[in-house]
Amino acid sequence: MLRDLNQPPGSLVGGHAGDAVPTSPMSTPLARYACDPAHSRGRRHPVPPAPTRNDFQRDRDRIVHSTAFRRLVYKTQVFLNHEGDLFRTRLTHSLEVAQLARDIARPLRLHEDLVEAIALAHDLGHTPFGHAGQDTLNDCMRDFGGFEHNRQSLRVVDELEHRYPDHDGLNLTFETREGILKHCTQRQAHALEVQEPGGVGRRFIAGTQPSLEAQLANLADEIAYNAHDIDDGVRSGLITLEQLAIVPLFARHCDQAHRDWPDIKGRRLLYEAIRRMLSAQVYDVIAATQASIDAAAPADVDAVRASAPLVHFSDAMRADSTELKHFLFRNLYRHPQVVDINRRAQQVVRELFALYLDRPEELRPSFAERVDRERAVADYIAGMTDRFALREHQRLTGRTLFP
Repeated sequence: MLRDLNQPPGSLVGGHAGDAVPTSPMSTPLARYACDPAHSRGRRHPVPPAPTRNDFQRDRDRIVHSTAFRRLVYKTQVFLNHEGDLFRTRLTHSLEVAQLARDIARPLRLHEDLVEAIALAHDLGHTPFGHAGQDTLNDCMRDFGGFEHNRQSLRVVDELEHRYPDHDGLNLTFETREGILKHCTQRQAHALEVQEPGGVGRRFIAGTQPSLEAQLANLADEIAYNAHDIDDGVRSGLITLEQLAIVPLFARHCDQAHRDWPDIKGRRLLYEAIRRMLSAQVYDVIAATQASIDAAAPADVDAVRASAPLVHFSDAMRADSTELKHFLFRNLYRHPQVVDINRRAQQVVRELFALYLDRPEELRPSFAERVDRERAVADYIAGMTDRFALREHQRLTGRTLFP
């Protein structure tokens, strides 16, 4: 059973903020403000402990073996899966987020298995066709509670995966579920609170923060997609190294690479600049976050939740990262070619939604039998890969929107 947020955690070894708490699976002792699986708030369905894995490792393993995780390999990041074999998908993006999150968690003495589990699960609820699919499905569901991929990721791990004989979902720990739910409206939070008093919706009502591991996975997501969208954007030919020269964060590291390797050019230059840019951001987050932790001196994870956000960039790096995001928005995400592809993807989602509502027999039986018809259709579409959505659209309409 879950421990209520208002109740004290399990007893910890005495000491000051930042003191280590022994934990056998980790090579480096956890900080006192880290999440410790030995003091987890637990699972909704209690299970006996595993002999060789802590609870956060078990969460990670359940996520990796889930159907929703495998589907991510054919879900759009920026470029549709059929546009090229080397562009990022939701799966490769999630792996990159997990790698960055672990690298930052280690020197901060946070729980690496937990940040990895959150990172690997954070996009499980994403629709086909990336944000274009999400926005369209939200429009379709506007009168039925809306749609948001973070909330959907929680639905996936709590309800939509069917892998166990006695309950729905993956039965993850509170700490992993807390990290998956990055955003939540007040309406959704209150609905979650009714279903699970004191659960993952509570912090959005109370205005508190998630764990440091959850905060870290969220920021690692931003670092990863900024870097790999540069790579994919240049690979696609939609943005160029010359255009990137006006972006201070990239240009600075590109210039440094030129100074160290005067003859470097092309993809080697791109990779070296991105590598240095990623390293600079990682070290910046570690330093800025450690300074905030030292100033706040949280005694435990519940003190972290009661504090202001502690995982962040320095002010200078935040400004640089924001400018990079603005550049990518203007030059990549709003490029006419991407806009055209997104427009056609939105048409696929919109027409599938209408068709399934009108012809529920076209749904898989487990969805067609549900009484919450609109949400069942949204769940079905959200679980699709890009290519399955395209095949279904062609089968049901006889039209091909993507040659």
